[in-house]
Amino acid sequence: MKIGFYAGSFDPFTNGHLHIVKTASKIFDKVIVGIGENNSKTRRFDKVNMKQAINKVFKQENLVNCECIIFSGLTADVAKKHNATMLIRGVRNGIDYDYEENLALINEEVSGLDTIYIRAGKLGYLSSSMVYELIKYKKDVSKYLPKTIDNLIKN
Repeated sequence: MKIGFYAGSFDPFTNGHLHIVKTASKIFDKVIVGIGENNSKTRRFDKVNMKQAINKVFKQENLVNCECIIFSGLTADVAKKHNATMLIRGVRNGIDYDYEENLALINEEVSGLDTIYIRAGKLGYLSSSMVYELIKYKKDVSKYLPKTIDNLIKN
């Protein structure tokens, strides 16, 4: 069974993330989306609520081979624990690629897991940080988020 592990803070989970998951769901038998800890970022939205909302999005989108979990620790270790065969990363541009390639090399060295990059495509301009900045200044972000995530944030 081919299992892909897609880790991130997903704070919030955007349509760009959903695009990556939809693409990965066609490649892998199972896709695990892992909400991890990023010590360089301050969490803005509750992880448990976000996880529940993401899983609801998967049901609404009929992504039956996808699930969201919360984890702590090294991504590669958690991916191995869940029998992942590959790590999944989204790439928006060349800057992302350079950053992700360094991570991929380390992850492969410590775990033996290779990384597959999935292009963000027409959503390449979108980031959680950008969406949060718009939310902070009370701008409408509904076109950047799955409806369930947008509802979670508005409540």
